[in-house]
Amino acid sequence: MDIAYLVTPLVTWTVVGPLKFLINSIRTRQWAFGLIGNGGFPSNHSSVVSSMATLIALREGISAPAFGVAITLAFIVIIDANSLRQHVGKQAAAINRLVKDDGGHRWLRERMGHTLVEICGGLCTGIAVAFGINAVLGHGW
Repeated sequence: MDIAYLVTPLVTWTVVGPLKFLINSIRTRQWAFGLIGNGGFPSNHSSVVSSMATLIALREGISAPAFGVAITLAFIVIIDANSLRQHVGKQAAAINRLVKDDGGHRWLRERMGHTLVEICGGLCTGIAVAFGINAVLGHGW
C-alpha cells in the first residue's frame, strides 16, 4: 500500500485542528479551548475528505473508480456538515432554552454544523495538504 493514502488524512487532521484552534483563539481574543470540537473554520471533515479525493485524483486520475467513491463520500460528508449538523445544533439550542431553569440539565453544544465559508476553507486546506504530501512523498512510497 502507498503510505501517502494513510498519511494524508492523519496529516490533514493534525494540521486543521491546531489551525482551527488558533483561528478561533484570535477571533475570540482568548484561548478557545471551549470551542474545540465540531464546527468552526476550517471544517475538519471537509478537509479530510477533500485531501483524500485530491490525492486519489493526483495519483490515479479522475477516471479511477476510487476517485468516484472519494467524491461521493466527500459530498455526503459536506452535506451532513452543512445541513444535518446545523439542524442538530438548532435542536440543541431549543432544548437548552426549554430546560434553562433546570439546575441538573447538562448544557447541549449548540454550535455543531459548518457554514459554507467554513466548508470552503476546509476544502482548500485539504486540497493544499494533499498537493503537499504528493509533492513530498512522490509516487510509490
